[in-house]
Amino acid sequence: MRRLLNARPRGGGRLLLGLLPIAILVLLYLVASQARHAENPRDKILPTPAAMAQSMEIMALQEDPRTGEIPLVADTKASLTRLGIAVGAAAATTLVLGLSIGLLPYARAGLGPLVATISVIPPIAVLPILFIVFGLGETAKIVLIFVGITPFMVRDLASHVAAIPEEQIVKAQTLGASTWLVALQVALPQAMPRLIDSVRFSLGPAWVFLISAEAIASDVGLGYRIFLVRRYLAMDIILPYVAWISLLAVIIDLALLTWSRTAFRWAHAPGGRR
Repeated sequence: MRRLLNARPRGGGRLLLGLLPIAILVLLYLVASQARHAENPRDKILPTPAAMAQSMEIMALQEDPRTGEIPLVADTKASLTRLGIAVGAAAATTLVLGLSIGLLPYARAGLGPLVATISVIPPIAVLPILFIVFGLGETAKIVLIFVGITPFMVRDLASHVAAIPEEQIVKAQTLGASTWLVALQVALPQAMPRLIDSVRFSLGPAWVFLISAEAIASDVGLGYRIFLVRRYLAMDIILPYVAWISLLAVIIDLALLTWSRTAFRWAHAPGGRR
């Protein structure tokens, strides 16, 4: 008898299993929306697909008279720019600090406690400080995302590097490799797939910090738009915006996963449980 533990979906079955929960949620929403509108045709809490399509046609195709830009395009561009700069800076910092703390005992002793301390501070709690120090411009928003995700990424990568078998490092030194060469030729190749995974897993919190910062102090962005229209109970705009953010997040995640599988095939060897 085949154990469920060893049964794995293949081909289109894997895709169908992934789409099934989403289809169920959409179906439940449609049923609930239809029921509410049957009682109150002017209900705003669960708008119909037609109402959301009509609102998003305006947001995605018509220019804003005030700015001369298409709202959805301008909001997406602003949010992705902030997210890209912050996550890119966090990844670069994580690579340097993660390798240093994971490989060098002095760096581990000196920087490890500091990173651990910063990682337990709620980033939203320091948002007022960031606005006071950096003002209400772009810098504060980018720094919030950076501070929010970098400590966890550094700790994760440092732990991974520290777990590299000692035999590999000893053999490299036996062959004459310096500390620099050990870092570049032994640790770095093994750290890169983990770094990409850390970026992928940090995208969720990064979006949270981005939306929070835009909601508090911004005049453009996906988070700004959501909190702008909430005062009018404009769920026909909020729900599509949330879906658009989710789609962007999934696309970025899949792009990073594809890059990792293409550039570091050995880290995704067949036979694993993922």
